[in-house]
Order: sequence, then structure tokens, then C-alpha cells
Amino acid sequence: MPVTVRFAPSPTGNIHIGNARTALFNWLFAMKNSGNFVQRFDDTDVARSKQEYADAILYDLHWLGIFQDATEYQSRRFDLYEDAVARLKRDGLLYACYETAEELDLRRKVRRTRGLPPVYGREALQLTHAQIAEYEADGRKPHWRFMLPNFRNEPFETERTEVEWTDLVRGAEAIDLASLSDPILIREDGTYLYTLPSVTDDIDMSITHVIRGDDHVTNTAVQIAIFKALGAEPPEFGHHNLLTTSTGEALSKRTGALSIASLREAGLEPMTVCSLAVLTGTSQNVVAMPSMSELAKAFDLATASKSAAKFDPDDLKTLNRDLLRQMPFSESRDRLSALGVLGDKAEAFWLAVRGNLEKLADAADWWRIVGQGPETPAALSDEDIAFVRDAFDMLPPEPWDHDTFKAWMGAVKEKSGRKGKPLYEPIRLALTGLASGPELADLLLLLGPAGIQARRP
Repeated sequence: MPVTVRFAPSPTGNIHIGNARTALFNWLFAMKNSGNFVQRFDDTDVARSKQEYADAILYDLHWLGIFQDATEYQSRRFDLYEDAVARLKRDGLLYACYETAEELDLRRKVRRTRGLPPVYGREALQLTHAQIAEYEADGRKPHWRFMLPNFRNEPFETERTEVEWTDLVRGAEAIDLASLSDPILIREDGTYLYTLPSVTDDIDMSITHVIRGDDHVTNTAVQIAIFKALGAEPPEFGHHNLLTTSTGEALSKRTGALSIASLREAGLEPMTVCSLAVLTGTSQNVVAMPSMSELAKAFDLATASKSAAKFDPDDLKTLNRDLLRQMPFSESRDRLSALGVLGDKAEAFWLAVRGNLEKLADAADWWRIVGQGPETPAALSDEDIAFVRDAFDMLPPEPWDHDTFKAWMGAVKEKSGRKGKPLYEPIRLALTGLASGPELADLLLLLGPAGIQARRP
């Protein structure tokens, strides 16, 4: 059976870099195993789920470089869930419960005072037909729980029952089902919680590996039990650490913190976001990977730490600069063209300025400076103005090459007696209006004699 993974967000908001981490872990795992990537939208919450969010999630994933082999919507698959419900009810594994939230909370408090774990005691199994009829006459609607296989004969006499699996990230894992309440699979209003549709879909879609955040570790034991109750072999599971801010705050789709859309609008490169999302919180160095194939080579689930992956958003800026510094012209050509960077000098220009960019769009500013000069002439002292004019008078005759700047500066240094910053800074300010930027040797060739003389103070 081919490796098949899925990324299954709820379309209730824009995905953030933490969600992208899960999507990328699945995508890269599929890449390395020549597998399939299913994009599934867990949209059974019809009230909060919106198609516009699903469309935005697909756009974000495609921008990152993730392309699905199939797209599925849970809201279009209710017949499958109804079949699963019927099967569980037939086997006596799904039972109706009539307690209110307040009653359940009171029972948990009573169990705590008795030194018992605050799990559901399966009281609904003891209801008489008369009691059920009375509840229903009062207008109570049941919610439905899955009976965990944590007992031998009597469901009220639970015993330690460990569900074990070898996690792709965390290694050997074991959860005691006796420490858990029977999970609610269907709400009072008849809508499904996450668990049953997810398991049913994983079976139907032949998902072989479930890779997700480690906040789902306990859920896994429950889901393995449901897989087996439905007669299916559970997939392999891997639970990676979650991304948090540097102060340990969780990310949320609802708040929009560090959404992929906002990072794209900030001018970050897709591979900057991918590199940080995947490599942060692993034993590997967080470096800017130039391509998804290179990131796939470095990707290894086993290198993820078991603790939260804290990161500083400023790291994105650093990685973005590093990525642009190594980006070849062939990769930037079309985007530069859209910025108006055209002509025979476009490649030389890119090679000259790429090491000084925070985002690729900044190249437009340097193209204007090279073509038109500083937006505001630099404020030079009278002494520096005289020095720059003398220097410009000493420009070597054409043709120029990469040794021209060195020869020119050598002559200017010998005549003026200046060196270091007093030698270079006034010339840079006259040419660009800025105190820092690309190598002057590269700018010299881009500007040519006419361009330099046009900046004569």
C-alpha cells in the first residue's frame, strides 16, 4: 500500500505557521516516501466552517509549495459517518447519555473528593426505560459516547488497559484507557465531534500515516480503539512538537497570529517560512533551504524535540536575507521583471544587490537608485564635497572591469591620503544617498562613467 498522509484543518480561519509545520511534515514525509498527500477539510462544524477559508488555506499551501493529490470535504461525507454510527450502535459500543453539562461537572467534583479520577462513570448505562422516557418528555436530547475497551466483563469495573504504539517522532507510547472518559462522538444536536469523522475518513481514504501535533497524543489511544471497533488496522502515528512564540504563547487561527497570509504580505519567501516551520524545534540547524527538495533531504521526523518549539519571528527576517543572498537570477528573473528590473543589466544588478535585501521587493528601490540616483542627495560637508569631486575627476578611462574600482580607489587614496571609512563613505553617499549597500565595485560597473558623473555633488 502506498504511503498516504493527510492534512486536515478546520476551515474556520487562516492557517498560521504552526499549522504549516504540520502540513509540511506530512508533505515532506510523502515526498521522501513517494507517497500521496490528501488535503481534507474537517468542516463538520457547518456554522463556523466557510468555503472562503478553505480556498484561502489551499492558496496558502500552494504558495508554500504544497500540492495535494486529492481534496476532500467532510461535510460531503455524512453518509459514511452514519454508517459508522450504525455499526457502533449495533455492536453496543455507542450509547446514549442524557446528563447536562452542569450534572457532569458536579459528578467530576464528587469523584475528585473521593480520590477517584474525574472520568465519566457510565451512569447512562444504568438508566431505565422509564427514566429515558422522562428525559425525552422533558425535551432532553442525548449525546452519544463510545465505550472504551477498558474492562473485562462489567463496564463499571474498569481496569488498566494500555494502548501502545511506536510513535514516528516520540518512540514508544502507551496510554491507559482506564484513565480516560468514554469520548463523546455525537453532540445533543446530532453534530459530530472531530473523532469519529476523522477515523472514518482515515479508513476510507487508506491513510497509512497520521502526522500531527503532540496535543493529539492522548486522542490517539481513543482513535486506535475506534479503528479496531470498526474493523480497521490503525495507521502509524507521529506527533511532532508544536510551534509557540518565544514567550511560549500558543498560535491560533482565530487570532490570526503569524498567519501564512500575513507572512506572504510581509514579503517573506515561501522557503523562508518552510525552513523555519520545519527545522525549528529539531536537532538540526535552522538555515534557509533554497528549495523544497533540499528541505526534504534534511527532513527527519525523528529529529524533532519532545518539548515545544519556541521561535522568534525575527528569525524569519534573518532567514529571508540569507535566502535572497543565495538566490540565483534565474529564480528571481520574473519577479524582478514585474518590479521593472529589465534589460541587459538586470542579472548583474541582482547579483550586486541581493545581499542587501530584506525582501525581494526592496530590489525596486535599488533599481531606482541605480537608474535615477538618490531620492534625496546626501548631506556632505564642504570638505567631503571637494574630495568627491576630485575623486570623480580621477575616474579611469573605459573599458571598465572588476579591477577598475580597486585601481580607482588606489589612486584616490594616494592623492587624498584618506583610507577606510573617510575614503569610501563620501563616495557611497554621493552615489546612493545611503551609508551602506552593495559593493561599490559592483555599483561602479552598473552606473558607468555617465551614471557616476550624474551624481557629482
